[in-house]
Amino acid sequence: MAQKKTVKKATKEQVGTIIDILNDTFGKEYICYLNHETPWQLLFATILSAQCTDERVNQVTKDLFVKYPTLEAFANADLAEMEQDIYSTGFYKNKAKNIINCAKILLLEYGGEVPREIEKLTALPGVGRKTANVIRGNIYHEPSIVVDTHVKRISKKFGFTKQDDPDKIEQDLMKILPKEQWILYNIQIITLGRTVCTARSPKCERCTLRSVCPSSEV
Repeated sequence: MAQKKTVKKATKEQVGTIIDILNDTFGKEYICYLNHETPWQLLFATILSAQCTDERVNQVTKDLFVKYPTLEAFANADLAEMEQDIYSTGFYKNKAKNIINCAKILLLEYGGEVPREIEKLTALPGVGRKTANVIRGNIYHEPSIVVDTHVKRISKKFGFTKQDDPDKIEQDLMKILPKEQWILYNIQIITLGRTVCTARSPKCERCTLRSVCPSSEV
């Protein structure tokens, strides 16, 4: 059995080179993979995305946002019915309860607006730092780092972090990545992880980062 390669902490120069290649390869366009028309729709879609693919969430929200077209409709939704509506996203009992309660709080405390402060966002039911940073980055364009499975896995491959805890990974990435790159890094790494650097069979021979990636198998 092949011994797992030890990855050293990336130098400032290596970080800069990787960022340049990511920008050249994937561009600097802001992309959100969860379909939405309003900030609260993105909030609920992100809550649904926990342990679920964006593709599945988009299939569910296509009908969900028609059935419940307003925050008031979500706040007044029947819990059992909501559970059935989102069943295929997994963990549907907690997600349904959190979304309904979240809608109520947004209406009662924030006048139907989604707050931008991370402390207020993470105080909402079912909202952790990952979900909060999705909102801050995509809605308010606040520099933020979203640590999903792709960002966690590939950042470790780059030597950007050795941590497993998402909050600690976020802190590591905030220290080494330029602030203007934070949102772009999320988008670029998710794209890289879905297309080339896949978890099961990374296609290192096709990767534009193979010459600078310490985990490259080429």
